[in-house]
Amino acid sequence: MLLYRDRAVVLRQHKLGEADRIVGLLTRRHGLVRAVAKGVRRTRSKFGARLEPFAHVDIQLYPGRNLDTITQVQTIDAFAGEIVDDYSRYTTACAVLETAERLAGEERAPADALHRLTVGALRAIGEQQRPLELILDAYLLRAMGFAGWAPAVDECARCGTPGEHRAFHVAAGGAVCVHCRPAGAALPAPGVLALMNALQRGDWPAAEDSADGVRRQSSGLVAAHLQWHLERQLRTLPLIERSVAGGIGQDGARDPSSRASSSA
Repeated sequence: MLLYRDRAVVLRQHKLGEADRIVGLLTRRHGLVRAVAKGVRRTRSKFGARLEPFAHVDIQLYPGRNLDTITQVQTIDAFAGEIVDDYSRYTTACAVLETAERLAGEERAPADALHRLTVGALRAIGEQQRPLELILDAYLLRAMGFAGWAPAVDECARCGTPGEHRAFHVAAGGAVCVHCRPAGAALPAPGVLALMNALQRGDWPAAEDSADGVRRQSSGLVAAHLQWHLERQLRTLPLIERSVAGGIGQDGARDPSSRASSSA
């Protein structure tokens, strides 16, 4: 079989034998790819350092039955240098990579939009010109949109009535009007759904003008919505630092702003 070339984000790696590694990649044209990087744990390896998580690379591979083999790697963006030395950036970037891997679908299914979104998120995290929690939530919302799971925020998820509704229910699909609101729906503070809408649309001036409490509740709803569709909790989300402790929601339930305890 012929060699193929693609652009990829390095998602993860683990040891194989004495000198090799298995590398998980999110590529543009081939989606999720698992490949062997031979000899990269040796000190004389030519491209071992180029295959660290968070790297954006141009890569050449030889197809295999179970695992492809990496034959060439060229660095496009070395995001790791700006990320790994800062705990907040590191955990946020880890959440991006874990989400990308979960939402990419089957192996070798093209994922150009998700790849570009992931590269942009890693670049924004490294530069940190915007608050990290907003970068992450914008990424999660848009990535869910590519997967067909985006929550409704400017119309009722059940009947389609437009407007900024008062309640949010994960299983119903997002915001719900007073007529469709099921039991157990969350009642986020004013401005929370507007913030989620701004993050989906890329309206950064409106998003950055939001209050800390609004951001925390928005983060909780985004995490709960994502994890309900994945049917499991992301390992990295509870590690992300938050400056404000979670409180009690207006319906008497635990405030959904706490990422670690978010659930359906």
